[in-house]
Amino acid sequence: MSGLADALVHALGWLPGWFVVLLISVIPFVELRGSLPVGYLVYHMPILETAALSIIGNMLPIPFILWYFPRIEAYFRRWAWWDRNLDKLFLRTRRRARASIVRYGPAFLLVFVAIPIPTTGAWTGALIAYLFDLPRARSFVVILVGVIVAGAVVAALVVGATTLWWLGLIGLVLLLLAIVAMGWWEERKAMGRRDG
Repeated sequence: MSGLADALVHALGWLPGWFVVLLISVIPFVELRGSLPVGYLVYHMPILETAALSIIGNMLPIPFILWYFPRIEAYFRRWAWWDRNLDKLFLRTRRRARASIVRYGPAFLLVFVAIPIPTTGAWTGALIAYLFDLPRARSFVVILVGVIVAGAVVAALVVGATTLWWLGLIGLVLLLLAIVAMGWWEERKAMGRRDG
């Protein structure tokens, strides 16, 4: 469990466990990687309930990032400190993701969100979609699938691979199917451009 998630559990111990799990899953960089272990190990919630709350909480800010971030960015850029730090964040994110986005498109976004390690996840995936002007509705679906896969992987790790090995397998199959479907869709789109 991350230090931030641990601190939140202690500070918010008077709140119901489901709310704490939901709240932790909304926090950038912690996301469901922190909320799933908290729900299962600290509050002893059933793993499927914990996973569902974590996925819902992790996805709550994504529509706001995809659809409303230009307004939020414009508002914060009025102050020099925010303007300077947003430039640094955007430059670093563009530099790290540019080659992969150009080469793999949405498949990269899906894998990026699905790998449950620090600095990856739904928040950063939504920022990448915003910075590279990817279609918003499609990015939302791709990020959702990535969050579900990440949830399956984290749940399998939290409960133990012997108990929930099938959940990790389902997550892997979902990931592979989504990558194949996106490749097929891109191929069909390219063929349509050539025919038109």
